[in-house]
This record gives sequence, structure tokens and C-alpha cells, in this order.
Amino acid sequence: MSAVVEAAKGWLGTPYRHQASVKGEGADCLGLVRGVWRQVVGEEPEETPAYQPDWAEVGGEETLLEAAGRWLVEKPVSEMAPGDVLLFRMAEGVAVKHCAILSDIGGPEPRMIHAYWGRAVVESWMGPWWMRRLAAAFAWPEGGR
Repeated sequence: MSAVVEAAKGWLGTPYRHQASVKGEGADCLGLVRGVWRQVVGEEPEETPAYQPDWAEVGGEETLLEAAGRWLVEKPVSEMAPGDVLLFRMAEGVAVKHCAILSDIGGPEPRMIHAYWGRAVVESWMGPWWMRRLAAAFAWPEGGR
């Protein structure tokens, strides 16, 4: 198991909290990735600005996709591997808004670890609903696996 997947699994059960990134206390989807970054890579490379729950619908800018491109290594979705960060568009034509960490590609469907509204950090199947929304995959920077 990669260091990233192992770190992400340590966040399972962390309650959903908008903008939070504290293992066991609260995290949103970005907070999970930020927390795993701190565990595996080190200090976060930039400060995350405050954001509202509807930030992607209101602004329409690719804020999350652009930030991922600055600090992670983009790769084809067809080459995604456990530990990669996945980005999703929650509807066609809108900005990327959700992120997860791919935890397994074996079995009937890939699995991911993520946090979303009304839930805790969970590991779930990436069924057709999620696969249709998958927009990008990123590997961690050198030394982050």
C-alpha cells in the first residue's frame, strides 16, 4: 500500500467540516488532500483561501484544477493509480469542485477515499456516477508516494 493511501485511510471516519483539515476532528474533500499532503510531503505549499460551499457554481473559475496543476503532476485518467488525487466535475460544464484519493483499482470498480457534505471521510466505490464526473488525475510530487 502506498504511503498516500495509508495516510488517507487514517482519516476514515473524520467528520465532514467545510474548510477543515484536522484528522479525527473535521475535513472537507480538499481538507483531506491537504492533510495527507502534510503527512506525506510536508508543509503545505500555499495558503488555502476561504471559500464558500457554492464557490464553483458562483465563480466558475477552475480554482481547484489550477491549484492541483501547480503542486501535483497531471497524468491521463486512464493511467490513474492508487494514491493519485482525482478531481471531479459535479455537473457538465461547471468547474471542478470535488477531490478524492484513489485507494484501489482492483475489484469490480475502483475505490476512493473522500469527504463530502453530510458524511464523514469514507472509502467508496467509484461507480458509473463518479466515473462520468471524473475530470483529472494527478500523481504526487517526487517523494510523495
